[in-house]
Amino acid sequence: VAMTKLAQWLCGVALLGSAWAALALTPPGLQLPAPFRQALLPLPVYLLVAFGCYSLATVGYRLATFNDCEEAAAELQEDIRAARADLSRRGLQF
Repeated sequence: VAMTKLAQWLCGVALLGSAWAALALTPPGLQLPAPFRQALLPLPVYLLVAFGCYSLATVGYRLATFNDCEEAAAELQEDIRAARADLSRRGLQF
C-alpha cells in the first residue's frame, strides 16, 4: 500500500520534530556547545519560513506557467450556445 503525500509529509515532520526535540531538550549525557544550541532553538521557525517561501515560489511559478486550454474553451462556448438555444426553444427569455 502506497503512502499518501500527506502521510509522507507528516512522517517527515515527525522525524525532524523528534530529532529536534531530542537535541533541544539536551539529554544528560550530551552537552552541545553554546553556538549550536543558539542555532538549534529557533530552527523550527526558520524551517517554517523556508517552507512558506518555497510554497509561495511554487505557486507563483505554476501560476506564471499556467497553460491556456483554447480547445476546451471553444468546446465550452459551444456547449453554452447549445444550452441557450435549447432553453430559448423551451420559452426561457435571456
